[in-house]
Amino acid sequence: MEMNTQQSKINAWYLALRPRVFTATYVPMGLAGIVALNDGVFNATVFLLALVGTLLLQSAANLINEYADYRRGADRLKEAGQGMTIKHKILEPRSVLYGAVLTTAAGCAIGLYLLSQSGPLLWLIGIGGVFVAITYTAGPFPLAYNGLGEIAVAVFMGPAIIVGGYYVMSPEVSQTRIGELCLISLPIAFMVAAILHANNIRDMDADRAVNKRTLAVIFGIRVARAEFVCLVIGAYVAQALVVALGLLPPHTLLTLIILPEALRLIRVFNTSRAVTALHQAQGRTAKLHGQFGLLIVVGWTLSLALTLS
Repeated sequence: MEMNTQQSKINAWYLALRPRVFTATYVPMGLAGIVALNDGVFNATVFLLALVGTLLLQSAANLINEYADYRRGADRLKEAGQGMTIKHKILEPRSVLYGAVLTTAAGCAIGLYLLSQSGPLLWLIGIGGVFVAITYTAGPFPLAYNGLGEIAVAVFMGPAIIVGGYYVMSPEVSQTRIGELCLISLPIAFMVAAILHANNIRDMDADRAVNKRTLAVIFGIRVARAEFVCLVIGAYVAQALVVALGLLPPHTLLTLIILPEALRLIRVFNTSRAVTALHQAQGRTAKLHGQFGLLIVVGWTLSLALTLS
């Protein structure tokens, strides 16, 4: 019986942490790593520390989201979604709050160590990341409740992580290279915003009922559907432009392999309002983001291997 109880607690925390969206950390950190490898500045120890620190802050954001949505009643009318462990009385609100504080503190501790080993740019990125993690659904002006969720996620789970991940390995990076890293990150920024937007389309009715003013709620289903198309196709268009600029090797266009899945997801979001179907499609959008990032890294690795051979 005790073993079953422990397993249930582990499963509950697994749900609360929402690991299926950890691709939002793996992908930009993976891209930062392959760019650093390409530039000859990759440091495995520093990279792993940055990866763990970023995962801890994403976990903190997910737990804060879990707690704040419950306190604001945003989960009350949801039929499907990630987490909701407090709503279903699997975890106590206080436990989730303590988990959020612990993961935030641990992430900040790693961040402070990396700050001591790098330079001032990481202060800006680190403070911004912690600010977004906390204020995404908490505080007097929660970003996700005021139409700023997609923008915050696109910036801090795209350029901020990629530039920050590279910077901790190479603090002497030039301003020109930082600008190039921002351009390289654009396809990832579009695709990670698509995950959140898919979530917001699914939850439109429940969010509207509790005055959670996501972009989908503010502009309605027609604009929301158009935005999803722009984000997913925009990722491919941005990638093509960055390849054309010579900042991504052509081999990264392996991402075209999963374009049919991207088009299938666009069809689902353009035709369905069923919460169950949209919930499944939201999960597939997270997988698409992960596959998209993985194929960019694999393509770049292939390009490096061919160059060295």
